[in-house]
Amino acid sequence: MVREFSAGGVVIRRLSGSWWIAAIEPQKEGSETSSASKPSSRKPLPRKTILALPKGLVDPGERPEAAALREVREETGVTATLIGKLTDIKYVYVRSWGDKERVFKIVSFYLLRYQSGRIDDVTPEMRLEVCRALWLPLEDAPTKLAYGGERQVVRKAQEYLQSHPED
Repeated sequence: MVREFSAGGVVIRRLSGSWWIAAIEPQKEGSETSSASKPSSRKPLPRKTILALPKGLVDPGERPEAAALREVREETGVTATLIGKLTDIKYVYVRSWGDKERVFKIVSFYLLRYQSGRIDDVTPEMRLEVCRALWLPLEDAPTKLAYGGERQVVRKAQEYLQSHPED
């Protein structure tokens, strides 16, 4: 089984007295559903919006926290500073491309503070991976994020902010 190591961030920002986080809507291949059955005059069903935390592979020689800051900048357009590590999530997936191999993945997530930049200001090359980036109210994130592990990561960020009101 192949092993992959990634890093990502929960970027927090205080706006109008509330905490917000940076989230992404990843690009999905085949975003329109196709049917092998006979043609239909009905409109295609809208695809469900998937929201996730920014994350990506740790490059050789790169520290995970540096990878998290880089991935956040590349995928959201914002620059952040490191507060601390939140947790690691671990899971197995099967590659949907190439060799269809099973992959054991560890993603280290960090709590980051927004520093500068405009959300969704990403390069055209990054649009191949990210449909859009947006600010999401932190209180809504546990119900809006698509992946259970990332919902747990956000709950850890909420716990941190409750126990560190000075931040």
